[in-house]
Amino acid sequence: MPMYIALLSWTDQGVRNYKDTAKRAETFGSAVHKLGAKLLSLYWTVGPYDLVAIIEAPDDETATAVLLQLGGVGNVRSTTLRAFGQEEMERIVAKTAG
Repeated sequence: MPMYIALLSWTDQGVRNYKDTAKRAETFGSAVHKLGAKLLSLYWTVGPYDLVAIIEAPDDETATAVLLQLGGVGNVRSTTLRAFGQEEMERIVAKTAG
């Protein structure tokens, strides 16, 4: 299943409500599941991003729905990367052989 790495930055609202961040993470995990995806990992980080989420979704549309729903709450903004595992990358590289 495709993997996505979401780099999340707190909005002003998210920072004001930082004490609820663990509870919001649980709510996010449940919402991801309801949309047919899976929150594999969530890390709070120090640096240019406040959180990093690793999400597995059946397709780009589902991943986008997950992140739109998350952003719509107003606590974070996201930058999302499609991640490829080793087997996927091997198949991609094999397509270039010729």
